[in-house]
Amino acid sequence: MSATHFHSPIQRILREAFDNGNMAVVDEVLSSDHIVHNSTIGLTNDFDGLKRLISTLRTAFPDLQSMVEDEILEGEKVATHWTLSGTHKGLLMGITPTGMSMEIHGVFFARLVDGMIAEYWMLIDQYGMLQQLGIIPR
Repeated sequence: MSATHFHSPIQRILREAFDNGNMAVVDEVLSSDHIVHNSTIGLTNDFDGLKRLISTLRTAFPDLQSMVEDEILEGEKVATHWTLSGTHKGLLMGITPTGMSMEIHGVFFARLVDGMIAEYWMLIDQYGMLQQLGIIPR
Protein backbone atom coordinates (compact mmCIF):
# COMPACT_ATOMS: atom_id res chain seq x y z
CA MET A 1 0.00 0.00 0.00
CA SER A 2 1.46 3.39 -0.91
CA ALA A 3 1.94 6.08 1.72
CA THR A 4 -0.59 8.31 -0.04
CA HIS A 5 -3.33 5.73 0.58
CA PHE A 6 -2.37 4.80 4.15
CA HIS A 7 -4.39 6.38 6.93
CA SER A 8 -2.72 5.81 10.27
CA PRO A 9 -4.72 5.43 13.48
CA ILE A 10 -3.50 8.93 14.38
CA GLN A 11 -4.98 10.37 11.18
CA ARG A 12 -8.26 8.59 11.99
CA ILE A 13 -8.36 10.19 15.45
CA LEU A 14 -7.66 13.62 14.00
CA ARG A 15 -10.11 13.33 11.11
CA GLU A 16 -12.94 11.43 12.78
CA ALA A 17 -12.76 12.56 16.43
CA PHE A 18 -11.16 16.03 16.42
CA ASP A 19 -12.82 17.18 13.17
CA ASN A 20 -16.16 15.35 13.34
CA GLY A 21 -16.72 14.46 16.99
CA ASN A 22 -16.86 10.69 16.48
CA MET A 23 -15.47 9.56 19.86
CA ALA A 24 -16.06 5.88 19.03
CA VAL A 25 -12.93 5.97 16.87
CA VAL A 26 -10.82 6.36 20.02
CA ASP A 27 -12.03 2.95 21.21
CA GLU A 28 -11.45 1.50 17.75
CA VAL A 29 -7.80 2.55 17.35
CA LEU A 30 -6.40 2.34 20.90
CA SER A 31 -5.58 -1.13 22.18
CA SER A 32 -7.37 -2.03 25.41
CA ASP A 33 -4.08 -2.05 27.35
CA HIS A 34 -2.49 1.00 25.72
CA ILE A 35 0.02 3.17 27.57
CA VAL A 36 -0.23 6.97 27.49
CA HIS A 37 2.58 9.45 28.11
CA ASN A 38 0.58 12.67 28.14
CA SER A 39 1.57 16.21 29.09
CA THR A 40 -1.92 17.72 29.06
CA ILE A 41 -2.69 19.04 32.53
CA GLY A 42 -5.70 17.54 34.27
CA LEU A 43 -6.28 14.64 31.89
CA THR A 44 -6.18 11.00 32.83
CA ASN A 45 -4.02 8.70 30.75
CA ASP A 46 -6.80 6.46 29.43
CA PHE A 47 -9.60 6.35 26.84
CA ASP A 48 -11.62 8.92 28.75
CA GLY A 49 -8.71 11.36 29.02
CA LEU A 50 -8.26 11.56 25.26
CA LYS A 51 -12.02 11.78 24.71
CA ARG A 52 -12.27 14.58 27.30
CA LEU A 53 -9.48 16.51 25.58
CA ILE A 54 -11.18 16.20 22.20
CA SER A 55 -14.58 17.12 23.65
CA THR A 56 -13.13 20.15 25.47
CA LEU A 57 -11.51 21.43 22.29
CA ARG A 58 -14.61 20.77 20.16
CA THR A 59 -16.79 22.64 22.69
CA ALA A 60 -14.44 25.61 22.80
CA PHE A 61 -13.82 25.59 19.03
CA PRO A 62 -16.97 24.31 17.29
CA ASP A 63 -15.33 24.82 13.88
CA LEU A 64 -12.24 22.83 14.94
CA GLN A 65 -10.26 21.36 12.04
CA SER A 66 -7.06 19.37 11.90
CA MET A 67 -4.47 19.15 9.17
CA VAL A 68 -1.77 16.51 8.99
CA GLU A 69 1.40 18.38 8.11
CA ASP A 70 3.71 15.38 8.00
CA GLU A 71 3.66 11.74 8.98
CA ILE A 72 6.41 9.16 9.13
CA LEU A 73 5.74 5.46 9.51
CA GLU A 74 8.61 3.09 10.13
CA GLY A 75 7.99 -0.44 11.34
CA GLU A 76 5.69 -0.28 14.34
CA LYS A 77 6.26 3.44 14.99
CA VAL A 78 4.37 6.40 13.57
CA ALA A 79 5.08 10.12 14.09
CA THR A 80 2.58 12.75 13.04
CA HIS A 81 2.98 16.54 13.01
CA TRP A 82 -0.42 18.21 12.79
CA THR A 83 -2.14 21.56 13.09
CA LEU A 84 -5.42 22.40 14.81
CA SER A 85 -7.34 25.55 13.95
CA GLY A 86 -10.61 27.03 15.09
CA THR A 87 -12.49 30.00 16.48
CA HIS A 88 -12.97 30.33 20.24
CA LYS A 89 -16.77 30.36 20.52
CA GLY A 90 -17.31 28.14 23.57
CA LEU A 91 -16.08 27.76 27.13
CA LEU A 92 -12.45 26.60 27.37
CA MET A 93 -11.36 25.47 30.84
CA GLY A 94 -13.46 28.22 32.44
CA ILE A 95 -12.37 30.86 29.90
CA THR A 96 -15.29 32.61 28.23
CA PRO A 97 -15.25 32.78 24.43
CA THR A 98 -12.97 35.43 22.96
CA GLY A 99 -14.15 35.08 19.36
CA MET A 100 -10.50 34.90 18.34
CA SER A 101 -9.05 32.32 15.98
CA MET A 102 -6.12 30.08 16.75
CA GLU A 103 -3.84 27.74 14.85
CA ILE A 104 -1.59 25.51 16.91
CA HIS A 105 0.77 22.64 16.24
CA GLY A 106 0.92 19.24 17.83
CA VAL A 107 2.91 16.06 17.56
CA PHE A 108 1.69 12.54 18.16
CA PHE A 109 4.13 9.65 18.40
CA ALA A 110 2.78 6.12 18.66
CA ARG A 111 3.85 2.52 18.82
CA LEU A 112 1.49 0.26 16.91
CA VAL A 113 0.67 -3.39 17.51
CA ASP A 114 -1.53 -5.10 14.92
CA GLY A 115 -2.41 -1.69 13.48
CA MET A 116 -3.70 -0.34 16.81
CA ILE A 117 -2.08 2.25 19.06
CA ALA A 118 -0.42 0.39 21.94
CA GLU A 119 1.50 3.36 23.34
CA TYR A 120 1.55 7.08 22.56
CA TRP A 121 2.99 10.46 23.37
CA MET A 122 1.03 13.59 22.41
CA LEU A 123 2.13 17.20 22.76
CA ILE A 124 -0.05 20.20 21.88
CA ASP A 125 1.08 23.84 21.90
CA GLN A 126 -1.30 24.89 24.68
CA TYR A 127 0.80 27.93 25.53
CA GLY A 128 0.63 29.16 21.93
CA MET A 129 -3.13 28.65 21.91
CA LEU A 130 -3.56 30.78 25.04
CA GLN A 131 -1.34 33.48 23.53
CA GLN A 132 -3.33 33.56 20.28
CA LEU A 133 -6.58 33.87 22.25
CA GLY A 134 -5.18 36.86 24.15
CA ILE A 135 -5.39 35.05 27.48
CA ILE A 136 -1.67 35.30 28.21
CA PRO A 137 0.76 37.85 26.76
CA ARG A 138 2.78 37.01 23.66
